[in-house]
Amino acid sequence: MVTDVPSPAAKPALLRQLGVVSATALVVSNMVGTGIFTTSGFLAGQLGSPDLVLGIWVVGAVCAFIGAICYSELGINFPSSGGEYVYLTRALGPTWGFMTGWVSFFAGFSAPIAAAALAFSDYLGYFFPRVGLESRHVIAGSGDWTFEIGGAQLIAGVLILVFTALNVFGVQRVARIQNVLTGSKVMILAAFIGLGLWGGHGSWEHFSVPAARTVSTPLAAQFAISLFWIYVAYSGWNAATYVAEELRQPARTLPVALIMGTALVAVLYVALNVVFIYAVPLEELKGEVAVGALAASRLFGPQVAGIFSALMALSLMSTVNGMITIGPRVYYAMAKDGAFPAAAAKVDPRWHTPVAAIMAQGICAMLMTITPFPQLVVYIGFTLNIFAVMSVASLLYFRHRPGWQKLGIVSMGYPLFPVLFLLVGVWMIFQGVRLKPFISLAAVVTLTTGALVFHLRLRSHPPPGRAVETY
Repeated sequence: MVTDVPSPAAKPALLRQLGVVSATALVVSNMVGTGIFTTSGFLAGQLGSPDLVLGIWVVGAVCAFIGAICYSELGINFPSSGGEYVYLTRALGPTWGFMTGWVSFFAGFSAPIAAAALAFSDYLGYFFPRVGLESRHVIAGSGDWTFEIGGAQLIAGVLILVFTALNVFGVQRVARIQNVLTGSKVMILAAFIGLGLWGGHGSWEHFSVPAARTVSTPLAAQFAISLFWIYVAYSGWNAATYVAEELRQPARTLPVALIMGTALVAVLYVALNVVFIYAVPLEELKGEVAVGALAASRLFGPQVAGIFSALMALSLMSTVNGMITIGPRVYYAMAKDGAFPAAAAKVDPRWHTPVAAIMAQGICAMLMTITPFPQLVVYIGFTLNIFAVMSVASLLYFRHRPGWQKLGIVSMGYPLFPVLFLLVGVWMIFQGVRLKPFISLAAVVTLTTGALVFHLRLRSHPPPGRAVETY
């Protein structure tokens, strides 16, 4: 029997205290954020067609839902915190497991936290122009390789600092805050959709008016590159797997949270993009970061738009908090296995949180706010897609093991779902390497650095009393 109160002599550990509502809230809050509030303006210029813009959100929804289904089966068989780290360590060995966690630290959590915090600043820019992304100044580099600082970066850093501090003081307290923020976020978006379509000053004629494309890449190839933006927007469908060790009845809670959360977000995303295009012609959406603020101003006028801009900024706070909560659980799981600095596995005896892991992630995220927003998004999407593809591929391997628990929804037409996910993911990787070589190189450098750290430091210095497994 699992209890929530360890004995005084027990080593501090994570507690199983999150139910279906909290787990689903984590999924929703991790998904709804940076992408939906910023991506459509970039897609307008990349794809140039309302049908393609809506279509790519539907494709992303299908991929996210399939991914959530596949991860549900992995999660009920490996109900430990860590997500992809756990699955790839079991499938391919400790090197790939470590690289998964290494990438998660940079591209899986720190960079998305930075991107969400920057988007929060840009929405605040509706009221205070000096904190919008347009106010930044380049402090180093040129072209795709620049570092920027300004009011947006400062506000983003403060937001990350506040939620990092809150997460130190216990997951249950933060979960309550998260439930309130997530509930508010869903209600805000639902109200925006309903009021926009039935009371806003938009036009259905916008759906038949294309925009001039801002890129010369052939549409088929550009669709794959644009999917990296969509991947970032839908990322978080696997969020509950990272806190599996803190879920009550994980075999039941995990699949319900992943599938319900992903389905809810998919409906919201497609509906929101209908509202965006209904409000603003695609040509005028091009290049806009705060697309929600622009759509609200056209639908309701500047005064009401200010209210929605503030509410959308509040929604982005939920995203930042959700990712700050989940990320350290990956590093905690790795450190317990000797595959990450030992400090990440230390749990505070009073708060039952991995304090060092939370603090390290917060510092990294604050530093990453100086990276330009578009480059940050593509880097996140490209890097995370690699490990999602590998994790779903591992399901094909694990299903042949005796005693493996199979979900009925995955078994329907097996291996249709995992194969579809893999085909889309591999196509995205190929097009990313071909068309975004510099960002692909940054992802490769991240992977290579992780492999070097594992073999040169952690593999040669395993924790006392624990040998590094060989495969």
